[in-house]
Amino acid sequence: MDKKITQEQCDDHYDPELESAVKQILTRVGEDPDRDGLKKTPERVAKAYEFLTSGYHLTVEEVVKDALFDDECEEMVIVKDVEFYSLCEHHMLPFFGRAHVGYLPNKKIVGLSKIARVIDVFARRLQVQERLTNQIAQGLMSILNPRGVGVVLEACHFCMVMRGVQKQNSHTVTSSMLGTFQKDPRTRSEFIELIHRTS
Repeated sequence: MDKKITQEQCDDHYDPELESAVKQILTRVGEDPDRDGLKKTPERVAKAYEFLTSGYHLTVEEVVKDALFDDECEEMVIVKDVEFYSLCEHHMLPFFGRAHVGYLPNKKIVGLSKIARVIDVFARRLQVQERLTNQIAQGLMSILNPRGVGVVLEACHFCMVMRGVQKQNSHTVTSSMLGTFQKDPRTRSEFIELIHRTS
């Protein structure tokens, strides 16, 4: 069974002190936390944040577990367009987008769904996109010991869309290349070409 934390599990283990803090925020912004529409909001927000930061309670090893397999595959493996959702550590506003992950096996492959799980381990924390990209790459490198790993994230940040410069169509792209992806321009180019191929 996959090691993951569901919203239902978070609902059962949320922190009541966080609920109290949310109630204080509502009061400070000029709302009445006791009005009908907001009575359950502090509890809901506390439970939501437990889920959205559940990555702090997971490790790459836990989510991958026994999904590593011996194999002689030597060609690049790519999983692209994996949706991810995270929270900016500067404003605690969402950023979300797509992750593209590739690796060159070294006598081991991993179950493809586990790559998405590894992304969630790090995305469900307070983050900056640059660190998130590197953590995904380093996490896969440590568990797979492949010849190389490449990770590209494309994301929209609500701290730029809803506040600040308010640029609704802006996207941020970050990459992390390790091993052969870093050392060999041909490998890196093949990876970039494949993740942008539409068919």
